[in-house]
Amino acid sequence: MSDEPNIRIEEVDGVSPPPRARVEDAEAPTANVPRKADYLEGFLKQQPGDVAAGEPGGSVYDGVIEALKEIYDPEIPVNIYDLGLIYGVDVTPDNHVLVTMTLTTPHCPVAESMPGEVEMRVGAVPGVGDAEVNLVWDPPWDPQKMSDEAKLELGML
Repeated sequence: MSDEPNIRIEEVDGVSPPPRARVEDAEAPTANVPRKADYLEGFLKQQPGDVAAGEPGGSVYDGVIEALKEIYDPEIPVNIYDLGLIYGVDVTPDNHVLVTMTLTTPHCPVAESMPGEVEMRVGAVPGVGDAEVNLVWDPPWDPQKMSDEAKLELGML
């Protein structure tokens, strides 16, 4: 076996272009051609299953989120949910709600009153049995936690 590669070069003057598809050249469909089954047909007819009240999409969970969106930071004209101060909302099967949140800074002027207001507003949501607020400082809040709506409202986008 030789070590030289076996490469052949063929020179041509030109290549004819491939024929183009034309509508006139297409075969006429026969009458009553059955339509292929739509793979999404069954999927689109399905109804969403029942969502537990404490799960995202459930009545209690969505009510809590709406209540949080009505609470505004007094120094920033954006609600605390879109501001990214809410780290988590947990709803137990008994509809007890635990809201994990932070504040923009530990020296925030509303550090004493904001958790109480959140607890009061969440507790007033229909279906909530008990509301508890867990104020955390880790991870610290930063502007990247804000929603796009909040950034737009503050002129950051």
